[in-house]
Amino acid sequence: MQEKIYETNKGKIHYWINRKPGHGEFTLVFLPGLTADHRLFNAQLDFFRSKYPILVWDPPGHGLSWPFILDFTLEDKARWLEDILLQEQAASPILVGQSMGGYVAQMYSMLYPNRIKGFVSIDSAPLERKYSTDIEIWLLKRMEPVYHLYPWKLLLWSGTRGVSCTSYGRTLVKDMMMTYQSDKSRYARLAGHGFRILAQAIEQDLSYPIPCPAVLIAGKKDNAGSCKRYTKKWHKETGLPLYWIANAGHNANTDAPEEVNKIIENLVEQSAQTAKDGLLTKNPKTAKR
Repeated sequence: MQEKIYETNKGKIHYWINRKPGHGEFTLVFLPGLTADHRLFNAQLDFFRSKYPILVWDPPGHGLSWPFILDFTLEDKARWLEDILLQEQAASPILVGQSMGGYVAQMYSMLYPNRIKGFVSIDSAPLERKYSTDIEIWLLKRMEPVYHLYPWKLLLWSGTRGVSCTSYGRTLVKDMMMTYQSDKSRYARLAGHGFRILAQAIEQDLSYPIPCPAVLIAGKKDNAGSCKRYTKKWHKETGLPLYWIANAGHNANTDAPEEVNKIIENLVEQSAQTAKDGLLTKNPKTAKR
């Protein structure tokens, strides 16, 4: 994986890309959740790097993408992502978003419906306003002071135990959180800003249709907020396939990587078939007889 940098007027975004073409034309784009970085998807990168072109980033303000001015919106993140994909000539992106990464993917899908070719939501939730209550949105806007109040050791303990059920997953989360050990205020500001821009995006009361093959993945032991309740309603309202992962928490891709990788791979194959069917529809003379 080659590390590269994309410069914005707020700061520099670090990302990694594997240009090896593999057997497919799609680019798998991995989007980590709030306060996590590219290492969240290590098990996916190891599995897919020989199969498809891959791109993963440290989201703005996260990991190596620091310093960064925290006054951007969720839409800004989606637009920066598209700029990076275009810069790298990344064809047919399939977005794999964990938690906050899933929200970025939905915003990207709304802005660039003709670009996105697939979407995998891992322990994320829908952006549409109808799924959230007024009190939930109110709380999202006011999380930063809460993080400032918590001692770092307690944040580290709850951060690792609260999102993963496995030794590997918890160790990985701890390693990522240690990035912020010397500056707890940075962690609090980053988390608070992330929740605020999420609330602001929800309040816009926009429609976020998914114009491509998509699947929902959720850990059965995910206790992060109301994520499981949101996911159940999302599945019921849209009919999107929902895969419950046993013995997995909020970071299902670290707790059950083999199972999650298989679901992602199946989605890529479905996206390829959808693209093929669309091509045949546009060019009926090429259809098999």
